[in-house]
Amino acid sequence: MILLATLRIAIRALRRNTLRTLLTMLGIIIGVGAVIAMVSIGNGAKAQVEAQIASLGQNVVLVLAGNSSRGGFSMGFGSASSLTREDFDAIRKEVSGINGVSPEVRTFAQLAAGNQNINTQVMGVGEDYVEIRAWPVESGSNFTDQDVRNSNKVALIGKTAAATLFGDSDPVGQIVRIKNAPFTIVGALAGKGMSMMGSDQDDVVLVPFTSAMKRLTGQTTFRSFTVQAASPETLADVQSELSDLLRQRHKIGPAKDDDFIVRTQQEISDTATATSKIMTVLLGSIAGVSLLVGGIGIMNIMLVSVTERTREIGVRMAVGARSRDILLQFLIEAVVLSILGGVIGIATGVGSSRLLAANFGWATLVSTDSIMIAFVFSAAIGIFFGFYPARKAAQLDPIEALRYE
Repeated sequence: MILLATLRIAIRALRRNTLRTLLTMLGIIIGVGAVIAMVSIGNGAKAQVEAQIASLGQNVVLVLAGNSSRGGFSMGFGSASSLTREDFDAIRKEVSGINGVSPEVRTFAQLAAGNQNINTQVMGVGEDYVEIRAWPVESGSNFTDQDVRNSNKVALIGKTAAATLFGDSDPVGQIVRIKNAPFTIVGALAGKGMSMMGSDQDDVVLVPFTSAMKRLTGQTTFRSFTVQAASPETLADVQSELSDLLRQRHKIGPAKDDDFIVRTQQEISDTATATSKIMTVLLGSIAGVSLLVGGIGIMNIMLVSVTERTREIGVRMAVGARSRDILLQFLIEAVVLSILGGVIGIATGVGSSRLLAANFGWATLVSTDSIMIAFVFSAAIGIFFGFYPARKAAQLDPIEALRYE
């Protein structure tokens, strides 16, 4: 009952100066709103990257060709010719705990169908590729192991490439010329969206890697292998087996570096989201400064309030109020200020996040955790910055307070 009565007195005191109360809360409102909006932008970017990583498929291990140098300059990973057909066959036969493996050959080529032509990416892959990537064939069917062995001129076409070349017509059964070689489209792929690098994954044609190497690129080595582990628990074992097998096949000694790179999907995800995590922390920290400023504003106004109400404090003490009652009254006033500001700030932050997503197309994700942290932090600011003015009010001498003009 005492706490409830003190709360009513605190609210009455705050309502006495409504404009000043609102202006004091403004710092907390802006701080909490900014924290939630900034963290939601960072979380949205992270979630978007994770979704793009997930589009690689489940339980994926990537084996990349190593790094080559020309004239003292690094050409980047995948530039060395270190992955061979024999390596691919050995992985399929000797590595346990995998559901599938596909090599990868990439090139850009001119595609023509009827009176339409485009320059797009052509990928030479194995028959397991679409299953590893969880990439459904929307119409038609996937090419087969026999197509790969016989270097058949068959292809799967992405949604964007199909729309450009064939419009609304069904591309299955149509002929597309790739570098003047006629390929029959046996399947149309479902939409995949943008990649991590911002490129359109659907602007692509997939052909058997043997056909790509023999008829399109002339390459004899691969830039990468995409391997799918049977389960998340076997990822580490598959990664280790792949590394050991390729080191053995490439005759790499114990003291020498690998001429290939093996990365699990989790490692790829961690690398890709590292920037997003740093951005989230930085944005949240910058916005957190607003909360600190808001807390200082609360302390300033509460000190002014103690000075203005010195006589009131003296009267309360004279009629029996104890120091802790005065302390509690002013502390509750500070906490009410910060909590009300926090609630309005949460609504402002959530609303701002939705406006950014709707008007600018930014990926935002408002998490319950960020709301709870912002709310608790705003209450803590009220306690921390309100304690000193409340303690100062509680330590006033009643006689001196009654004399105060």
